[in-house]
Amino acid sequence: MSNIRGRFQKEPDKTAAKYSASIFIDWRLYPYDIQGSIAHARMLGKQGIITKRETTIIVKGLESIAREIESGEFKFDPELEDVHMNIEARLIEKVGAAGRKLHTARSRNDQVAVDTRLYAKDAINKTVLNIKLLQKALLDLAEANKTVAMPGYTHVQRAQPVLLAHHLLAYFEMLQRDTGRFSDCLDRVDVLPLGSGAVAGVAYDIDREFVANELGFSRISMNSMDAVSDRDYIIEYESAASICMMHLSRLAEEMILWSSSEFGFVEMDDAYATGSSIMPQKKNPDIAELVRGKTGRVYGRLVSLLTIMKGLPLSYNSDMQEDKEGFFDCVDTLLSSLEVFKGMISTIKVNSNKMKKAAGEGYILATDLADYLVKKGDAFRDAHGVVARLVAYAIQNNKDLDELSIDEYREYSPLFDDDVTSISVESSLAARDNPGGTAPSQVEKALKKAKELIGGTGG
Repeated sequence: MSNIRGRFQKEPDKTAAKYSASIFIDWRLYPYDIQGSIAHARMLGKQGIITKRETTIIVKGLESIAREIESGEFKFDPELEDVHMNIEARLIEKVGAAGRKLHTARSRNDQVAVDTRLYAKDAINKTVLNIKLLQKALLDLAEANKTVAMPGYTHVQRAQPVLLAHHLLAYFEMLQRDTGRFSDCLDRVDVLPLGSGAVAGVAYDIDREFVANELGFSRISMNSMDAVSDRDYIIEYESAASICMMHLSRLAEEMILWSSSEFGFVEMDDAYATGSSIMPQKKNPDIAELVRGKTGRVYGRLVSLLTIMKGLPLSYNSDMQEDKEGFFDCVDTLLSSLEVFKGMISTIKVNSNKMKKAAGEGYILATDLADYLVKKGDAFRDAHGVVARLVAYAIQNNKDLDELSIDEYREYSPLFDDDVTSISVESSLAARDNPGGTAPSQVEKALKKAKELIGGTGG
């Protein structure tokens, strides 16, 4: 067992020791723990707290341990509780007395805080990259189908014609705000807690700015108690992840609906669908459904950590050991969801004819008829009532609007003229020629701006 039990007369109960061990979860922090320890050792040497020779021995030992872990030679011992003690014990075993000096001027409290912050910084950068790759896939799909019209929906009822590209760009905008949230989170994560000690700071002449520079942090924490006892940066990541997953879930739901026989707007690639164990004809959108389902999983991780933290007094409490499993799972789930979604969107087939047909069916141009009357001098509320009654008449007579005669139109308003027949899906789209609208010219501009926003995103 760890030598930190010097104050106690008994070894811990085996069940209690197993219950409190976190190595099964926090071993993933090993590269960050070693990175932080190397920076700390170099600072101790620079400040004369340990000798330069001891610094060199410690750094080489830690680098050797990193290679052992990466090659699979290293055996993590649950009796040593966590990743920090496992690495330190192995260091002492490898280099002897010098290894015992590494923990000078630090605590496991500020050590774990720096590890999780380093991990969070990497996770945010990977998340932003994966969002951009998905955005690029959406733009590629929009560009390839930028003239395709489809029904826009409210309340899952056909509302007005829109371009498919305009619809897809709505998700681009959502994801762009997600990148903003993660970038904001990165700013608050980018703070070095190491040097805070257990609770009150440390009683050595340390150089925290040196360590911050070594580890790539932009600044140091200003309060030792806050630095070791808060996990709001993890909560913030999980909050941003929950919002991002919500956006993915909404798009997944649309892909599920659109790929159904009732819509038939898209077809999932075989690589992103599955069959049925009993019904041979089925092609199920399993990947989209799983993204939709895993959204609840990410929500759960956020609520779990909020609940853990809500009643904790300052400073560190062992409850906070529960932060890492949920954090790792949240990051893994979001990254994998973004990656698989990119592949699904990149390979989806659009049934443009089915979309276009649906965009012109029924009474989807009713708003355009109201706008027509307004341009002829009617007040919009009056025009709205006229067209509502006209639509009711058409429904009662089982006619589409384009099947009504001019005489039938004029029974509801004398302002209707022969040019009412020129109202079409194309004219409806073209009329929405304002920034943010679905007119082809506006969508073209939006696509150009979106491409500029994401820039080069690699493969």
